[in-house]
Amino acid sequence: MGQKKKPVTAPKAIVNRRARFDYELGDEIVAGLVLTGPEVRAARDGHIQLKGSFVTIRNNELWLNNASFSMKINKKGDPAARTIDTEPRKLLASRKQIDTLASKKKTGLTIVPTRLLTAGKFIKVVIALGKGKKNYDKRETLKRRDQERESNRAIKHA
Repeated sequence: MGQKKKPVTAPKAIVNRRARFDYELGDEIVAGLVLTGPEVRAARDGHIQLKGSFVTIRNNELWLNNASFSMKINKKGDPAARTIDTEPRKLLASRKQIDTLASKKKTGLTIVPTRLLTAGKFIKVVIALGKGKKNYDKRETLKRRDQERESNRAIKHA
């Protein structure tokens, strides 16, 4: 008698929490992603990391760079064998969206992926324009977060 496997609940969205900390984010755009079969499987299983990834514009096309896809490989004797792939992947957006992003990028803004949506039929990535924060801005964010946490604790225990 075989054991019943528990169904693995994959995350509906993979979030790049570091992007909110490192950048002041602005306009968001949802773009499609060109993936192969094993990459789609990794996305649906939640084996993707967006930390440190960014979007570039090459030949009037958007490219997602530095996103780590941990894909299964068929290795004999090791069913859990994985390989990590960080090669650039093409993003699908309309010409108008790409042109607006290109013009904003010239002003010194960075295009950063914030979330990867895997809930529907297609796998989409939410990208946002961001202005890099300075170290003192990051420290301010940490202080504000700690103060809110302390105040919530005080309210909860009072």
